[in-house]
Order: sequence, then C-alpha cells, then structure tokens
Amino acid sequence: MNKTLSIVIGVLALAVVVLAITGVFKGEDRQQTEAELIAFAECLQAEGATFYGAFWCPHCQNQKAMFGRRGSDALPYVECSTRDGQGQTQECIDAGVESYPTWEFADGTRVTGTQSIETLAQYTSCEITPGLMEFFNIQSNIDISVEENEEITEDETLENTTN
Repeated sequence: MNKTLSIVIGVLALAVVVLAITGVFKGEDRQQTEAELIAFAECLQAEGATFYGAFWCPHCQNQKAMFGRRGSDALPYVECSTRDGQGQTQECIDAGVESYPTWEFADGTRVTGTQSIETLAQYTSCEITPGLMEFFNIQSNIDISVEENEEITEDETLENTTN
C-alpha cells in the first residue's frame, strides 16, 4: 500500500507541475490577449463606432463576450432597453435603432447582428494584432505568387491534378 500511495502522490505531483507550467504560460497569453481586446474596443470608441444593444438580447451578449469582461466594458456600448425590458430608451429611438445589435460607424454606415472582429476592423482603422488573429483564429492573407521567370502552363496544372 505504501508503494501504491507513493506512485499516486508522484503522479499527482507531476500533474500539478505540468498544470502549473502550462497555466502560467496560458495566463500570460490570456493577459496579453485581454489587453489587446481592450485596446481594440477603445480604438472602436476612438474611431466613432457605436454599439447599440439590449441587456436581454442574446446576440448582444455574444458580441460583448467576444471582448471578454474587461474588453466589453471598454466597448462604445449604448443600452437601448428600458429597465423592464419592455421599451426602448429615447437615445435609441432618436438614433433610429430598430434591431440589436446595431453598430453605427463614424461615416453613418450601420450593420446589424453580431459582427466579427474583421468586420469591425474594416469599418474603422482599428488594427487586428497578431495576438487577436491567433485568438480569433483568423487566417492572414498569404500572398502566393509565382516568380517572374516561372510560368505555370495549363499542361503543368493538369499534370499536377492528375498525379
């Protein structure tokens, strides 16, 4: 029984070490990503974007969740629902908001529904950092080009597909 207990304790100690090491690295990555999400949300606000939503709207909650707890606090969010969830605030009535979420950008352009970070970046000059690209699993546009002196002929293309 002492041998079994020693093995169990050894395995648990090894597991704790492994979890501690990987947890530390993930913690650093998480802090960096959180900082980048906050910076992106602050950029949206600086660029004149407005996110109109309602507390009871699941799509609005999903949009906020993309930015994490602290990042969502930095979003240029306007609550459109009255406290009882039965009406719309005067600010949103005056803005002509008809559905949630609604994003309005500095140039007056509006888009509705949950927006990807790429879409938000396209309507603003907010940069998607490499860390955010990884976090959101965004594929960068890779320029695959043929050298000037190389030409791909139709025959070569057909050969490559038949072999």
